Amino acid sequence: MMAELPSLPALAGTLAMPGFTAPKLRWVAKHEPGIFKRVAKVLLPKDYVRLMLTGEYVSDMSDASGTLWLDVQQRAWSDELLALTGLTQAHMPRLVEGSAPGGFLKPNVAQTLGLPAGIVVAGGAGDNAASAVGMGAVDAGQGFLSLGTSGVLFVVTPSYQPNAASATHAFCHALPQRWHQMSVMLSAASCLQWVTELLGADSAGDVATQAAALTLAERAASPLFLPYLSGERTPHNDAKVRGSFHELSFDTDARRLGYAVIEGVSFGLKDGLAALHAAGSSVQRLSLVGGGARSAFWAQQLASALNTEVLTHGSSAVGGALGAARLAWLATGAAPEAVCLSPEVEARYFPDSTEQALLAERYARFRSLYTPPSVTVL
Repeated sequence: MMAELPSLPALAGTLAMPGFTAPKLRWVAKHEPGIFKRVAKVLLPKDYVRLMLTGEYVSDMSDASGTLWLDVQQRAWSDELLALTGLTQAHMPRLVEGSAPGGFLKPNVAQTLGLPAGIVVAGGAGDNAASAVGMGAVDAGQGFLSLGTSGVLFVVTPSYQPNAASATHAFCHALPQRWHQMSVMLSAASCLQWVTELLGADSAGDVATQAAALTLAERAASPLFLPYLSGERTPHNDAKVRGSFHELSFDTDARRLGYAVIEGVSFGLKDGLAALHAAGSSVQRLSLVGGGARSAFWAQQLASALNTEVLTHGSSAVGGALGAARLAWLATGAAPEAVCLSPEVEARYFPDSTEQALLAERYARFRSLYTPPSVTVL
């Protein structure tokens, strides 16, 4: 796709990657042409739910950014990008800002749900933009770190600032005239869940607790882990790379394997922050959201690894849901400054110099382990 349209990264704010919607539809057009010919409208999952609720074909700017069809700077569908998949704007839903009305509840649906007819349905947002709204990250320089199934570093920017060469994404935020930069690692807390099941442990929390009990010397002697269980986006953009343990020994036990996995994810996020810095972003503190935010040990390690203050909030694990609720409130006419407040801080974590010394040496070895895919020139 990028060979056919070299301006794609500048328009879409990202490199073309397999996980986006456009490459998937292009695959369908090639391998299942009969199905592709029947395509009338393309909706993202939440927007299909909206169609059922309101009867309207509508999407929002932040979610649309991840389709690879949006001119992100202009906040409008791009004819050039759509043409790469043989589609036109007639196939696309109407676009609204995430904080704007995106339809109204149909009378029959309202009756089924026991709600008044005509309730506004907000434009809404993609999961990361919604989490940012939930954490109050709506102004330039504010950001968060999501430690969920995937790992995301999200920083609000004052304008559209693409830097696709670093495999970061520059997308629309959920509020008008705001954009963000984002680095994405495909497997984060899901790596910890994987090793938890592999070890037969009771819970991921138990694995993290056992890892936290290791001495600095035991951590230094632990294996290294590349967290690429489903490929990687930032910074490698390598869909085929896979995860691996390195430097295993007879001293390697369940505690050290658990530690290696947690640390490997932290190092992957450190790679992502370096990519954001290369793209022009800077942050002084990050709110930690997602299931991984429940681990104080992991939060402290991230503060040391990323060399930044990390905050957790009572609502950290449900930031996306809170953000969606806030967007609904904004869609009724509420003022952003009254709605998009930062939640109360539960705990603060600062870089620890002793831990940083350990991590710096291990990160250098971690960085040396990834081998870029070879390129065959015909």
